[in-house]
Amino acid sequence: MSKNKTIAVDKFESMQAFTQVVEAGGFAAAAREVGLSRSQVNKLVANLEVHLGVQLLHRTTRKVTPTDAGRAYYERCINILAELEEAETSIARLQTEARGTLRINAPMSFGMRHLGRAIAAFSHQHPQLQVEVTLSDRFIDPISEGFDVTLRISEYPDDASLISHLVMPTPRVLCAAPQYLAERGNPGQPKQLREHSCLHYGHLPSAHRWFLQGPEGEVVVSISGALCSNNGEVLRSAALEGLGITLLPTFIVANDLQQGDLRVVLPEYRAPTLSLYVVYPVNRHLSEKVRLLTAFICDRFDTHKIN
Repeated sequence: MSKNKTIAVDKFESMQAFTQVVEAGGFAAAAREVGLSRSQVNKLVANLEVHLGVQLLHRTTRKVTPTDAGRAYYERCINILAELEEAETSIARLQTEARGTLRINAPMSFGMRHLGRAIAAFSHQHPQLQVEVTLSDRFIDPISEGFDVTLRISEYPDDASLISHLVMPTPRVLCAAPQYLAERGNPGQPKQLREHSCLHYGHLPSAHRWFLQGPEGEVVVSISGALCSNNGEVLRSAALEGLGITLLPTFIVANDLQQGDLRVVLPEYRAPTLSLYVVYPVNRHLSEKVRLLTAFICDRFDTHKIN
């Protein structure tokens, strides 16, 4: 009886060590995370491989990566460990209470304009929760980078390892400053955009093409301009200074359009609408803090509450 209990405890520790090695990309970093020596972590993972009869990791002097079997086993392990963690922590807290640290990633422009007040309101509701917000326009991997929740503006996030909740559409509009249009003219057809300075996102695969929907269907226009950036605020500022025509979400330029500082260009043509999603790894689906934040974000940013 005691032997079986010892085996179960060793297996649990081995699973923890193995998942840390995969996430950290090495034994030394994993050892620091779990508070063991490098040799102890290596032994736990080696024992696990012997027990399973498969190689879980490719080991080189520079990097440690999971094998195909290791990746499959890792996905199972993180679900099991998450369930065990949730079962243990649920005993010590009320059902409606969130505790611990909640790590959030969001796009820079949306985060700066709309997320600060929202997270402050959420924190007031859950004072025992510590929230860490990272803003970045880089396309991150929530699993490998350790984020509990990611706000993502994109087409539907088609990833089996992630759960996605649609929050709201984020329509985009072509616009430019009145002084630019006065100097360069207002294009009447999409093909005339080729003659203009087009300020565009520089990190997308289709950076030098705009896809528009109009009366005749989809139109693809090759563009160029004085500036490209991976940040919408930079493009907005450049457009306000009369540098060119830009294509931006309305949540960035709605006030500028209302005040007349920017004007819509080619109003009959629209870019395909992107959407704001709350995204989190499958293994976070039992977390009370993730559930509460997801419900809060979906309620806060519906189509009636933001441009």
